[in-house]
Amino acid sequence: MKINKLDLKRFSRQIILKKIGIIGQKKILNSKVLIVGLGGLGCPLLVYLANTGVGKIGIVDNDRVEVSNLNRQILFNASDIGKFKVNQAKKFINKISKNIEIEKFNTKINSQNIQRIFKKFDIICDGTDNFKTRYLINDCSLKMKKILISAAISKFKGHLFKFNFKNKTPCFRCFMPEFPDYVNDCEYSGILPPVAGILGSMQASEVINSILKPNRGMYSEMIIFDSLKMNFRKIKLNINKNCINKC
Repeated sequence: MKINKLDLKRFSRQIILKKIGIIGQKKILNSKVLIVGLGGLGCPLLVYLANTGVGKIGIVDNDRVEVSNLNRQILFNASDIGKFKVNQAKKFINKISKNIEIEKFNTKINSQNIQRIFKKFDIICDGTDNFKTRYLINDCSLKMKKILISAAISKFKGHLFKFNFKNKTPCFRCFMPEFPDYVNDCEYSGILPPVAGILGSMQASEVINSILKPNRGMYSEMIIFDSLKMNFRKIKLNINKNCINKC
């Protein structure tokens, strides 16, 4: 995809950044990013990727919009209740720009369809809210040597991970080898809406970093955000020699 006059005007405020420029914007326009989950994380992530000019974005979710989603899932409003999230999300993004290719997957990611979906994209974003799916996304991203940018939110805190599986790196199982014996999603634990927005925006920022330069930004690290203390901590992740993925 080439940059036209409208693109130059639309993206002028980021093109003037020395670490982006015309060359960087071309990379963004030609990038292919997949978002798994259109919840509190996936919604701001999708908006900012679209606003930055990512050329092709895949969205995976089989849920319908519920009233309890509206406090944090910024793509949706009361008129969307009962409708499929992927359909309403595409309509929202088309109002931002009709030049963005949105590929909808109105399905739940599983072991039968994950490789078929993932092969179309360079960067995978995990915004899911259950550990079974997180492990599946991690394992497939590792196998297919994708860049994985994953976030999790609960109560007043959020976590952000980045794994560049094109290189030798730890994976999510190195950090958490086995399924935890607790449920940690918004329905049961609760979530402060701005935390979802902050972590989704951080995911978007790391996606852009990875498009421009794969090893820019985080590298085999985890960031922990605590909204009550209003602080960030960065933790280095190491390869676990006992990891079943043999990282």
